[in-house]
Amino acid sequence: MKRLQSLPRLRPTLGVVAVAAALVACGPSGGGGGEEEAGATIIQNKGSDTMVNVAQVWAEKYRAVAPDVEVEVSGGGSGVGLAALIRGAVDVANASRDMKPQEMEAAEKNTGKTPKEFTVGYDALAVYVHKDNPLNEIDLPTLAEIYVEGGTVTRWSQIGVTIPGVSDDTIVRVSRQSSSGTYEFFRDHVLQKRDFALGSRDLNGSKEVVELVSSTPTAIGYSGMGYATEHVKMLRLASEAGGESFEPSVENTNNRTYPLARSLHLYTLGEPEGALKAYIEWILSPAGQKVVEDSGYVPLATSESEPAPEPETEPTED
Repeated sequence: MKRLQSLPRLRPTLGVVAVAAALVACGPSGGGGGEEEAGATIIQNKGSDTMVNVAQVWAEKYRAVAPDVEVEVSGGGSGVGLAALIRGAVDVANASRDMKPQEMEAAEKNTGKTPKEFTVGYDALAVYVHKDNPLNEIDLPTLAEIYVEGGTVTRWSQIGVTIPGVSDDTIVRVSRQSSSGTYEFFRDHVLQKRDFALGSRDLNGSKEVVELVSSTPTAIGYSGMGYATEHVKMLRLASEAGGESFEPSVENTNNRTYPLARSLHLYTLGEPEGALKAYIEWILSPAGQKVVEDSGYVPLATSESEPAPEPETEPTED
């Protein structure tokens, strides 16, 4: 079976998920429907590492629905997926941030098609610390002082925290690579578009952030709430110093109290057609939304009619 392209693998068992299902004959990639070859359709799906796990499960579950489509899933970050979409190299891009106006314009210029956005769920961007860290909550201004260039908080003792069993309480800042939608969301909504301080551990994946925090008593990091484990603690967040704090949860994402709630998107080139349209419709159906919920995110079915709010900011420039 011919594939549209060879996409990078995340790792041998997770990088690409092949799922079969055929519904309708479709045109080539870039035409909104995937590529048909010998009676089967291949859908290329790339982008957000926050969403890669749920995207892989969507692909696996869809196997029972339509046995003649392959859905090939890979990560790399929202920016990587959107760049591939702009080139017309994939059928659908996953993004944990909004597509920027300049990206929309580039896609239309390169492919002749205007990207179409589908909101497929919501996420609370969690702030993680080691499970033995006594800190339980933090406000966004203090969090910014930890991460921002020229920030004033570099040791846990400066905010009244004693880390058990360590002699050096220097804060280990764990971050994401700049192509990540999570990185851009954090920069926009926590740092207020200011630059990150140099010297952070910048990782490629959401899971890797949580793993490093879990093994580093003095670390702090940010990642989707769906990546929580028993070895880390998710902090309650307050929007301002002295304000009420809220935990990252489905309820607090729905009721708009958690400060770092965000939407999760799929983007296609123009209106999807054929098997790609059917696949996205399935993702938005109760079956697809159950996958969102089971993956630790907030499905559309349990959210209110409007997405959780995001601060009004202009898109970040590359």
